[in-house]
This record gives sequence, structure tokens and C-alpha cells, in this order.
Amino acid sequence: MMKKLRRCLKTQLSKIFKKPPKPPSKPPKIDTPPQSQPPIPDMATPQYPKSSPRFLFPQVQSSVLPDPSLFFSPPLLSSPLPTNSFFQNYTLNLGANPEYLHPYLIKSSNSSLSISYPTRFSTPSFIYQTFTADLTISAFQSTNPTNHIITAFHDLSVTLEIPPSLRFFLVRGCPFVTCSTLSTTRLSISTVHAILSLTSNPSNTKHVLKLNNDQTWICYSSSPLNLSYTTSLLTSSDFSGVVRFAILPGPSQQYETVLDRFSACYPVSGDAAFTGPFCLQYHWEKKGWGELLLLAHPLHLQLLSKDNCSVEILDEFKYNSIDGELVGVVGNSWVLKTEPVSVTWHSMGGVREEFFPEIVSALQKDVDGLKSNPITTSSSYFYGKAIARAARFALIAEEVCFPDVIPAVRQFLQDTITPWLAGNFNGNAFLYDRKWGGIITQQGSSNSGADFGFGIYNDHHYHLGYFLYAIAVLSKIDPAWGRKYRPQAYSMVADFMNLGRRANSNYPRLRCFDLWKLHSWAGGLTEFADGRNQESTSEAVNAYYSAALMGLSYGDTHLVAVGSTLAAFEMRAAQTWWHVREGEGMYEEDFSRENRVVGVLWNNKRDSGLWFAPAEWRECRTGIQVLPLLPITEVLFLDVGFVRELVKWTVPALAREGVGEGWKGFVYAMEAVYDKETALEKTRGLTGFDDGNSLSNLLWWIYSRSDGEEDCFGGGKHCWFGNYCH
Repeated sequence: MMKKLRRCLKTQLSKIFKKPPKPPSKPPKIDTPPQSQPPIPDMATPQYPKSSPRFLFPQVQSSVLPDPSLFFSPPLLSSPLPTNSFFQNYTLNLGANPEYLHPYLIKSSNSSLSISYPTRFSTPSFIYQTFTADLTISAFQSTNPTNHIITAFHDLSVTLEIPPSLRFFLVRGCPFVTCSTLSTTRLSISTVHAILSLTSNPSNTKHVLKLNNDQTWICYSSSPLNLSYTTSLLTSSDFSGVVRFAILPGPSQQYETVLDRFSACYPVSGDAAFTGPFCLQYHWEKKGWGELLLLAHPLHLQLLSKDNCSVEILDEFKYNSIDGELVGVVGNSWVLKTEPVSVTWHSMGGVREEFFPEIVSALQKDVDGLKSNPITTSSSYFYGKAIARAARFALIAEEVCFPDVIPAVRQFLQDTITPWLAGNFNGNAFLYDRKWGGIITQQGSSNSGADFGFGIYNDHHYHLGYFLYAIAVLSKIDPAWGRKYRPQAYSMVADFMNLGRRANSNYPRLRCFDLWKLHSWAGGLTEFADGRNQESTSEAVNAYYSAALMGLSYGDTHLVAVGSTLAAFEMRAAQTWWHVREGEGMYEEDFSRENRVVGVLWNNKRDSGLWFAPAEWRECRTGIQVLPLLPITEVLFLDVGFVRELVKWTVPALAREGVGEGWKGFVYAMEAVYDKETALEKTRGLTGFDDGNSLSNLLWWIYSRSDGEEDCFGGGKHCWFGNYCH
């Protein structure tokens, strides 16, 4: 049955996606100019209604947003700009904080670029990588230091120019750092270490540099590069061409042989495209000749489809990384495939009729409470949680065959959502910022800390995800309202889920989702020493899941496909990097022993603490990776063995004085995955609930847990793709 459902899903979605072009059996050898191919077809961006113009919320001039013109080249300023990118530190303040581009930390400052093959530091509480300027490249005797300029950026790469003569192609997962000269110049290559030796080949196109910290670096050049050195500085004679720098990650001669083999082919940019159901394709534009060598992180290796692309995996060619070992992959194009995920309105297994009365009793009280306890917050985050909580009541009512409460829920949602979309909500509003290209809030336009930083593009997928969930449900139960406010709803989707690359778009491409790491970032336009970060993976999943539900409510199969695919990748990433399993080897033993979930995951750090709570509050760490409790939560926590360990690890923290009842509810929800009766007894004793949760929702969750009678992953009687499978 399981295989049949998956085949059905793939068959139907294949009608939505364009089939990717079949790659050549062998990558062609390429000389300059760069390889020229038609762009990879991508899934269409969510479509606006044809009968109405694209909607923009009222424009505002923010007083707190930074000026993008300091670091972006003028041609880029006419289009929306990324606000959660892997290179965001290069665009903020002085642009001088490093970014981790795998396998190197790379810093640009004082008209130079510094490369670090970082060392890793671990304790039971956190893991981070330290930056040391192992090599610093600049034009010799460069005067009047200037900012670097971002002249191009893509899904997998960014191009930095350091005036007047250097251009760096920074491609993620590249074992080489590539520099091209814009004019004839003398190069300066310095190091904080002592140079022990410099060995060059007869043609002066390969130089092996040994340092006193046991590092060995190799410098390759496209034409003769004549170097001389002192204790910690190399200088060149006049040079024009391309130089590439790579560290030997191990002592074996095998590493050097591999680097030699692939030194002449270099990527200048890289893009990603969704080309099939739950399928992502990488493609790099390259110069030089020969085959292209890049590095894959552990999740890449799990998803890499050898059947759909010509790649060679070099199992013994490895670099260290905070995300796990990076392994060499040879090929111009990769195809990544993840398991299909079915987006459903209701639980996958359903609720047995004998349990309806208790849920209905709680549901009546919760719906009555909507009148007696109106929403009083103007915070876009907490308001979104409140309306999404109310929307759950309508879907639970459908599932337990109690439609009597749905009219009250519908009226509540109309009264609470409409003012935000119509622009007459008292105290806050959604507005449009043209400087970076996106939705901000009225409060956030003048206060960078308001709405948890929403006005500086922090947490957009979290806030808007809750609104989209409520909009999806209301549009389902009130199609006329849904049609009226569809333009506003699609504008909110596009803010963080735009797939388009058009220069005239109102929003950047995939504001939060990282197409190389395969999960989202939440940090916005704030400079952080360790790059972007994300705390709650489950709220990220909710954003894409809610967009897919909105697609269901509007009959938009494209939006269903996009949301389902992004949710599927987000969940795989959460299970890979946020869910910690002892003995798995992803993290050091002392960290894995003391943690079952990461608190905040940074591009260059793992932290057990949360933004709002210390590491010891394990119930918060578990809860923030679970909420909101939804049908998609079943897929996020499919690994019952891990859930057992997570609950076992969390429960002792519940004995601490002052533990919130709301956090207990999420722990009991996880316990219900394998012990429904115990979880039910504990849940009945709760005296309060998270502001996005309720007794009705917890009872629905517990009573809809599978008894192990069938594999319901992606299936069940409420599976959405059944509607398209005839």
C-alpha cells in the first residue's frame, strides 16, 4: 500500500514539474568562456490570480533597515535583495565578519580576503569553529582600503570584487578558493603563521606552502606565478590570470593528487532548481577545462541520486566541517531526491469514533473561549499563533464530525484576520519595504526589536507561516472570503517562498530557505559572528506546510507542490542536524551525550541554549522543536526510537519549579507517540496550554496516534493527493 501511494504521488506531481534535462554521460571539457547552457527549468513561482493585479501592502520607508548600496553593485540594487543568505555578513555594517562557506571560513576586510580552515572546539554545551587568518590575499601595496563589492550572487555562490584588481568566486562546498585578476597586478599572500617552506613546480603554476601550524596549502595558477617569501609573507611579480588556493586536509599524497587533477576546472557560480517531485538539481557554471570537483555534506550524500546525474563520489577525499564530513563529488550537476511527503488537513491515521466525545467536550469549551478571551496582542508573532490555534478547532471539528462549532470559528477568523489584510488593524500592520524588497510590520519599521525583528527580516517564515495556516483554513471553510483576499494571501506567500529570478519581482528568491544546507535561516539583517541561525525547525516546517495547505484551499497544485517539497527538505535537515542521536557521530561524544536537540543552530556553531531560555530548560528545547502541533508533526517525528530518547532526556526537567504548563503539553505529546495512555493521563491534568495550543489539539493528537497497525507515512484517508489520483 505504501509503495502504491508513493507511486501515485510521483505520477501526479510529475505533471506539475518539468522534467530535468538528462545530463551527459561525461562532463564536457570546457575552455573559457564559461559553459553556456539554457537555464534549468524551475517550478513556477506561486501564481497570482489572473483576474486581479499583484497585491502590495502599503509602502513604508523604514528608519532601521541598513543601506544595501554599501556593498551591492549598482545593477543589483534594482532587484529585491537577500535578507537571510549564507553571505549576509558581507552586507552588514563593515561587512567584515566571516562567513562559513564549507570548508572554509572566509573574511573580507581592509581590501583583502582571508581564508581559514577552521579548528573545531566542543564542550557538552556548544560546538563552534574558530577563525584564524591562515592565508590573506590582497593586491600588493594596495592603498586606501575600500569595501568589497558583491557583483553577483546565486543559490550556491557569491562573487566578491575587491577594488581595483581582484575578483573572488566563492562557491559553497568548493575545496578551492578562486581569485581572478581584473588587471595585471602584484599579489600579496600573507599568513599569521610562519612559512616553513615554499616549493614550486618548474612552470611556476603550482606552489606548495608549508606552515608551522602543520598546515599545507597549495596555490595553483593559470599562468606562471613567480613568488618570493619572507617569514610570513609571499609576494609575486606582475600577474594576470586565475589563482586557486586549497588546503591539504590530510597528510596523504592522495589528497594532493586529487587536487592536482581538478585544479584547472573552477566554478564561477552555482544555481539550484526544483525539477521534479521532491527533487532538487544543482548546476554550476564553470571555466577552465576538465571535470568539476566539489564537496557534499552528509545530507547531500543521503539524497544524492546516482540514477539521475553523472557523478563520481570520492569516498576517501574528505574535509572537516561543523555539519559533518564533507566528501568529494565529481560532476557538473547533482540531483537530490527526498522521500515524498503528503500534506493533509487532518491526521493521517484518523481518530476512532469512540474517542470523539472527549475531544468534542474540550472543543466546545475552547471555541466558547474565543469570545470570552479575545486576542489582545498586536505582535505579529503571537497574533499569528492565536489565529492559527483557532483555525485548528475547525479542522479538529471536521475530523471528529462535530460541525456545530465551525460557524463560530469561521466568524472569529474573519474578524481577526481581515483587519491585517485590509490594512485597518489597530496597532500594527503589514507594510512593504522597497529598499530590500519585502513585507515588514508597522512596529518593525521604526523599532528593530519590535515583532522579534520582523522589521529587519528576522523570522519571516515563522510569523507569516501562522497567518497562512489560518488563511488556508478560513479559505477552506469560507471560499468567498478566500477569493476576496487571495491577492493579499499570495503576497504573503511570495515574501518568503518566491521561486522566481525575475529582476522585476517584488520579493527575493526564497528569503529564508537555504538551497545548499536544505533548511531555513531566521536571522535577518543582523550581523552575527557565526552567521545565520535558526532555532525552531518545526515552525519552519509549519510555514511551508501552511503554504501547501493554502494551495489546497485554492486548488493551486503548484503551491501545493512547492510547499510540500520545501517542508520535506526542511524536515530531513532537522532530523540530520537538530535531532541529536548518541553514537551517530555527527557531533562529539560529550555534546551528543548531553543533548537530544540543538537549541540554536548557527552556520558556524551549535548551541544548546535558546534565545529565550537556558540549556537546562530542556522542556523548552523540546517544545520549540515540536510546536505547533499539526498533522505534519507526525512526519517530523517518525523515528519512534528517537522520540523515546527525547522524552527520556526531557522529563527530568519537568520537576523543576516554575516549569510552564504549555511546555509540558508538548513533552506529553511526544510521549503519546509511543505511550498514549500515560500521555493522556498527564494531559488531562494540565492546568494551562501554550498560546498556540489547546486541550482540544492535544487530545486530537493523542487519540490520532497510530497503534502500529499500519504504515501511515504519507498516506491515510485524508491524503491530499488522493484528490488528484483517479
